[in-house]
Amino acid sequence: MWKKNLWTPLSPILRRRFPSFSLNSTLNIPSSTIFSSPCSSTAQYSRVFWSSSYDFLGSLKFSRKLCSAQSAEQVHVRCWNCKAAAQTTPFLACDSCRSVQPVDPSVDYFQIFGLEKKYELEDNNLEGKYKDWQKKLHPDLVHSKSEEEKEYAAEQSARVIDAYQTLSKPLARAIYILKLEGVDFDEEQTISDISFLAEIMEIREAVEEAVNSETLLQIQSQVQEKLKHWSQSFSNAFQSGKFEEAVISVQRMTYYVRVNDEIMKKL
Repeated sequence: MWKKNLWTPLSPILRRRFPSFSLNSTLNIPSSTIFSSPCSSTAQYSRVFWSSSYDFLGSLKFSRKLCSAQSAEQVHVRCWNCKAAAQTTPFLACDSCRSVQPVDPSVDYFQIFGLEKKYELEDNNLEGKYKDWQKKLHPDLVHSKSEEEKEYAAEQSARVIDAYQTLSKPLARAIYILKLEGVDFDEEQTISDISFLAEIMEIREAVEEAVNSETLLQIQSQVQEKLKHWSQSFSNAFQSGKFEEAVISVQRMTYYVRVNDEIMKKL
């Protein structure tokens, strides 16, 4: 029974290659400085970022990196096509000529949708904002434009899709916001809590043995309550800067999400 694979890591977020930003020459600094993460933030002042690692006993450790970044207000951004100054932030598409702009990796997913950078989302119009961006960025809208702009549209549209999918799901959003703070969540790291693993195995066995949808829905209700609990636990830990506790909460959320996916396949 213990030979069951209780850990099925989430697929890593796709890494995309973005074109060099045209402001390199203006700022007169290496492109690696602009595209570095998390130091490429548009924050005006220096920030302390955290990186994580596990020691030989499996305890999570955090180290700090002091990073500074150029203020977005200090950078004079113009459209690559008509040279008009950016009127909105983030500058994904030009309001003057409607040209899709090159991807700026320093703009995070929260900024794309004009959201405050925190785990609990108070804006219920995320889907509406996503659709609004696609009306401006979708590749089909630039089919008659230059190859350069077609490439920009494909990359911007794909990034907005990824941003929407990430922020709309609590687990993916938790992992992403941790990474923004410099805390890398190791999806391959398993949980050593025997009692928790036993609980997950028991739930999965109940799912396998369920003979009707009513039973599955009852199990799903219990799983979703567990998810809600650990989601709130993550939120509290993250807001308090207790990143080790936040990581533990994300690990448990990952298991319950996987169980919920198994239930959905059987319903």
